[in-house]
Amino acid sequence: MNPRFVFIHGNGGNDWQSPWAVWLKNELDKLGAESVFETMPDPEKARSNYWLPHMKDVLRIGKNDVIIGYSSGAVAAMRYAEANEILGSILISPSHTDLGDAGEKESGYFDAPWDWKAIKKHQKKMLVVYGEDDPYIPGREFAYIVLQLGADKIKVPM
Repeated sequence: MNPRFVFIHGNGGNDWQSPWAVWLKNELDKLGAESVFETMPDPEKARSNYWLPHMKDVLRIGKNDVIIGYSSGAVAAMRYAEANEILGSILISPSHTDLGDAGEKESGYFDAPWDWKAIKKHQKKMLVVYGEDDPYIPGREFAYIVLQLGADKIKVPM
């Protein structure tokens, strides 16, 4: 059975319509891969109490799925993998702290300590993709996540 790719956008809600996400969807389509690109509930604030149940109960993300998470979507992917088995994740511009931002803090993803062992245990492969001089997320965030997860990484020149 081929994997399904589920794109989880960042807060703001329209990342899945950006040129690079449209390109990604087209490439997955060319490969004949099943993919899901849609707006999550509560798209502006990306709160975990809406997103995590939606991922489980509506999108039904499971053992044969790869989550492609961007920004808040990458954070949601990590939290989801703490309690749910997935095939793997591609984490684009993730963070493990709220970055001192009130909106990020309000999302609920940073209220509890991370269970890095569970995130690793519940998936076979992880990839962190980040920009070398991301204007929003410091490089130390990416380095820490890669270290904790033992994830592969791709640094994109900006």
